[in-house]
Amino acid sequence: MASHISKLLFAVSSALFMQAGAYASADLILLNGKVFTANADEPQVSALAIKDGKILAVGGNEQMEAMGGERTMRIDLAGKRVMPGLVDAHAHVVFGGLQLISTSLEDEELPVKELEFYVVELLDQGDALQGDIIFVQGMHSSYWSQIAELNRVFNSGRWTQRPIVFLGSDFHTAWINQPMRRRAGIDAHYVESLASDQKHTIGVGVDGMPNGLVIDAGWDRVSRAMPKLPGEVLETAAVQAVRHLNSLGITAWMDPAANAAPGEGLFAIAAESDKVGVLPAYKALAERGELTAHVAALLVAPPKGTPQDLDALAAVQKQFAGVANLSFPGIKIFADGVLEYPAQSAAMLHAYHGKEDAGHLLIDPRSFGDLVSAADERGWIVHIHAIGDRAVRESLNGIAKARSDRQSRVPHSITHIHVANPADFKRFKELNVAAVMQLLWATADHYTVDLIQPYIDPDAYRYQYPARSLLQAGAEIAGASDWPISPPNPWEAIHQAISRAGPLGVLNEAERMPREQLFYAYTRNAARAAGLEAVTGTLEIGKSADFIILDRDVFSIEADEIADTRVLSTFFAGSEVYAP
Repeated sequence: MASHISKLLFAVSSALFMQAGAYASADLILLNGKVFTANADEPQVSALAIKDGKILAVGGNEQMEAMGGERTMRIDLAGKRVMPGLVDAHAHVVFGGLQLISTSLEDEELPVKELEFYVVELLDQGDALQGDIIFVQGMHSSYWSQIAELNRVFNSGRWTQRPIVFLGSDFHTAWINQPMRRRAGIDAHYVESLASDQKHTIGVGVDGMPNGLVIDAGWDRVSRAMPKLPGEVLETAAVQAVRHLNSLGITAWMDPAANAAPGEGLFAIAAESDKVGVLPAYKALAERGELTAHVAALLVAPPKGTPQDLDALAAVQKQFAGVANLSFPGIKIFADGVLEYPAQSAAMLHAYHGKEDAGHLLIDPRSFGDLVSAADERGWIVHIHAIGDRAVRESLNGIAKARSDRQSRVPHSITHIHVANPADFKRFKELNVAAVMQLLWATADHYTVDLIQPYIDPDAYRYQYPARSLLQAGAEIAGASDWPISPPNPWEAIHQAISRAGPLGVLNEAERMPREQLFYAYTRNAARAAGLEAVTGTLEIGKSADFIILDRDVFSIEADEIADTRVLSTFFAGSEVYAP
């Protein structure tokens, strides 16, 4: 009954909107196209009408043409495919922009000696310097299995006085040489001072001395010892990032750590809740009219925080309230770390092979539900980083507490879901939890095979990125990139989610995703997960006129061609913001 009433009210409001719009001609009409609306009630139409930056109407050519006038601009699509502007439900966009303008190895695996030649070349060119620190990001996790060689090469000769930081492409791990360890205060005394649940954050050798590997909170300590980037650099990065995402057809995203900035540390930021991170950069772009996307900014909250800790985050939200195209739908919480060897900080249900522990849960299961429920009571989304199957389960348990306290329908979500236990699949639908997944990672490669398979139980290994299983259990899948941890191109990710093929074979063929469901994942579903459903994600009357025109019909071409899709035009709020 409630559903029938809501549909009736929507129909009435839509009719009134059209009636009001009829007194003035449409600004823009698109005709003769193949338009995917992402609205399940009317998914495919041929034409659109736009007025004042919003969707005036969708339907057939004749119906839309009747809304035109002498000053109406018309685009003959000539059969081209149109979709809503795509939504990335988890992307650190300003950090991604920094990667565009900075030095990154982009996961290339060079022998350590060749890596030294590469660093020498960077130094000679004056690149890769942050202050006097050599800083290279995008390091493949395989380097952390070569720490003895890294120490031998980069703690001798010309490097004995030069601080070096190699940041992993996962942004959770890094390696630093001895001069940088001294600067960050990472020595045997510091390791001895760490609480038992923090000792894993600093790698040590057989001699008990720090070996340069830092994980999660260990990386935070290093990042705080590096020079802060000036605001104008962050603004430049933001400009480049927005342009890049617009070129890929992305017109909205969830930034899951907007109160963190380079040098502040993703894990430490929650303890200093007055931090504003990259929000000033977004504000500066908005004031210049360059924020051509909807940004749902989440603030990182302490994993073991209390309901009272949310007050400080609310104050940050208030500080940036009213910034155009910037919203604050909720908070982000880290439940664990990463799965790959040797870091293995993801919380698993069973111990890693060859170790006595099963990773490290950052949240406290005894109190986590109270924190989630307190955020839910405020109407805030809780978006949880969970990699291991135990972290996924405990995240669901925390959300279950909020659902038992009230049926708010706030769209909470769990992101990454590297591995999950089948017993938990159905709980996503039961608890109305979106699965925000980076399916570009669903490939059989060095990461998912060599650095994981030998170390976890076969049943857990089987369910890496279990997108199809979650879908069949009724979960809503939302598309995301986690840029700059991986490239933000959604077309490559969609292709990967369909094929799951990689250099080492196919990563569980049974988890391949249906094509059309992925188009919903990067439009309607991602918008819902980001708290932007009322604004964008579908081409419906009254929503922002965010849409893209493609060079091919992604619904009918061979799946292998999807990765090469190019955007011919991106419109945001009715204005073209990208054309090649």
